Amino acid sequence: MAENKTKPTEESVEAYIASRANEQQAADCRQLMALFKKLTKQPPRMWGPSIVGYGAYRYTYESGRTGEAPLAGFAIRGRELVVYLDCEEQATTSLSTLGKHRMTKSCLYFKQLADLDFSVLEKLVIQSIEAVKRRYG
Repeated sequence: MAENKTKPTEESVEAYIASRANEQQAADCRQLMALFKKLTKQPPRMWGPSIVGYGAYRYTYESGRTGEAPLAGFAIRGRELVVYLDCEEQATTSLSTLGKHRMTKSCLYFKQLADLDFSVLEKLVIQSIEAVKRRYG
């Protein structure tokens, strides 16, 4: 079985942000960092080369594959930021009131925090953390 590439590293979160973010993204990253630290009570840590993660959980898929992932996290993806979410059905109502974004299965993409309702984003992150804890303990 292939080894998971997304593992915690000792790389600097600040160096990652400085190397990838424009001025607006850096400011948004600082706001996201404050939010995730408040919600997880954990410090930020790099996961792989490009994910800023908070906390950790162990998972086992039905296939038997196991691994570790951050409880909450975000990344800089070119001109967009992405917040990783474990969305359940109740999140669709919140997503409709969030603001300008696009959502894939577990990635919430947006250009800047000013485009979003921050309280709705906070609610989504809380729901995601709760969903992960229910599923994986």
